[in-house]
Amino acid sequence: MARMQSLRGKTLFITGASRGIGYAIAERAARDGANIVVAAKTREPHRYLPGTIDSAAEALRALGGRALPVQLDVRSEEAIEAAVAAAVAEFGGIDICVNNASAVARAPIAETTAKAFDLMHQVNGRGTFLVSKACLPHLKKSDNPHILTLAPPLRADPKWFSGHIAYTMTKLSMSMCVLGMAEELRADGVAVNALWPRMSVATAAIEYAFADRAALRTCRKPEIMAEAARAILLRDARACTGNFFIDDVLLYEEGERDFDQFRVDPATRSRISLFVPEDSTPPPGVDMQGAARG
Repeated sequence: MARMQSLRGKTLFITGASRGIGYAIAERAARDGANIVVAAKTREPHRYLPGTIDSAAEALRALGGRALPVQLDVRSEEAIEAAVAAAVAEFGGIDICVNNASAVARAPIAETTAKAFDLMHQVNGRGTFLVSKACLPHLKKSDNPHILTLAPPLRADPKWFSGHIAYTMTKLSMSMCVLGMAEELRADGVAVNALWPRMSVATAAIEYAFADRAALRTCRKPEIMAEAARAILLRDARACTGNFFIDDVLLYEEGERDFDQFRVDPATRSRISLFVPEDSTPPPGVDMQGAARG
C-alpha cells in the first residue's frame, strides 16, 4: 500500500482530545478533513484548564473536519464500549485509535497516595489497553488501521524511576501495551506505535500540574507532536509497526529542517523530557546547548 497523502475521511478516536497534545493531533487531522471522536472527560469548563469536548468539537468543525464529542472516563470499561459504539454509529467505523489520555502525579514514595497510584494505573496502562481493545474489531475493518500511543521508549533505567516510581510504572505499562500489541496484531495488519517528545511540551495541564509558568518557555509547542503523529498515521500500517518514535527524529526523516518553529521561546534553554534515552541523538538543526533533563 502506498503512503496516504491525507487523513481526509479517516476516523480518529482520540482520548484526552479536549486540550493539549490530544487536541493538537485532532486539530491537525481536522485540517485534512478527518472525522474526529473527541473522547475526553471535560464537558463542563474546568476551573483552571481551557477546553471541553464540545468547544473542541466546534473548533475542529470550523477547521474542516467532522467531530463527535463523547464524554469518556477511560477508567470505565462500559463507558469506553459506549463511546466506541457512538463513534461507529456516527462515522461508520474507526480507522485510528490514539491513546493520549494520561494521569500524572510525579511524587516520591512517601508523597504518593493510594488514590494517586490507582488513578495513574487505571488511566494510563489499563485505559490504553481497554480503549485499544474496544477499537480493535473496527480497526481490523479499516484499510490502514493504526493504534498510536503517547508512550516513552521502553527502557528500564533506574534514574527514570527514582523520585516518581508510580508514575514511571504506569507510563512504561503503556509502552508495554505497544510492544505486545504490535507483535500480536502484526498478522492482522494493525499498526501499533508509540510517540514521545524529545523536549517537554507546553500544555495548560503541565502549567497547572507544576505551577511553573516560566517552565513553559523551555518547552516546545504541541504542534510538533501533532505533525509527528500525522506522519506516522499516513504510513502503511503493515510496514510501520512496533516503533517507539521520538518526535523530532521522525520529522527529520520526513524532511523537516526548521525545528525552531516549534519552540515556545527560542531564547530560553530547552528542557528534555523524562524517559528520553541518552543514546537518542537529536537531528541536525536541533539546538541542545544548555538543555536540562527532567
